Amino acid sequence: MLLPADTPPAVADALGYLQHHLQELTERQNASEHTINATLMGLTAQLQQLTQLMTAPAPTIAPPPVSPPSPIPTAPSKQWTRPKLPSPPDFSGERSSG
Repeated sequence: MLLPADTPPAVADALGYLQHHLQELTERQNASEHTINATLMGLTAQLQQLTQLMTAPAPTIAPPPVSPPSPIPTAPSKQWTRPKLPSPPDFSGERSSG
């Protein structure tokens, strides 16, 4: 930026300072716009995929074959019984007299 020759140095310095920061802000804004655009493109692609999934016909799944019910036993079956185990030793601290 060209300034008139009679511009005071303080004004020129202030304008240079402002121009420098305006340049930095413009670069940050451009970077932010790029990030936003890339994010929007990704989200748009995901939205299109979801839309395709939602509008696609549902796959036909055959129900599992039904097996005939098992016959109910008429006579009671012999049940297995667990053998009785001996009682564990008593370690509670009481001494038996004997």
